[in-house]
Amino acid sequence: MISREIALKILEDVGCSGDVIDHCTAVSELASYIGRKLSSEGKLPDLQLVEIGGLLHDLGRSRTHGISHAVEGASIAKELGLERRLVEIIKRHIGAGISVEEAAQLGLPEDDYMPRTIEEKIVAHADNLIVGTKKISLEERISMMTEKNINIDSINRVRALAEEIGFQ
Repeated sequence: MISREIALKILEDVGCSGDVIDHCTAVSELASYIGRKLSSEGKLPDLQLVEIGGLLHDLGRSRTHGISHAVEGASIAKELGLERRLVEIIKRHIGAGISVEEAAQLGLPEDDYMPRTIEEKIVAHADNLIVGTKKISLEERISMMTEKNINIDSINRVRALAEEIGFQ
């Protein structure tokens, strides 16, 4: 697993803006907090994977700020030879996942974008609760999604992920 310092250098080297790096740092900190909380409850996420996955989740924002930033980020991570578990966190962090059918509707490559591992779920959930560098509530996230006319299935998945993780 790469270090925090290397992850931050990767973000800089691929051209992520300072705002994106600050956001990634905030997501990583919240994800790490959630991971430690779950560890204390007997669930055992890989805390280093959660920290580094949180830092690199928006790697693709160096190329685009659209929904495809997850695909772009996963592609960059593969090009850099990062371990598969990090690639999957990057690819699956949008909302609480994107189904194969939704991916087709959004013009994304046909793939599974649903978070599966506890680490993928923690990073996706932490990202849902950070806007810029500010922590928001689950209800604020749901309200933002509703205002953007995000489909109800996606909103329900965000709620279900919050319940599964047990942190709001």
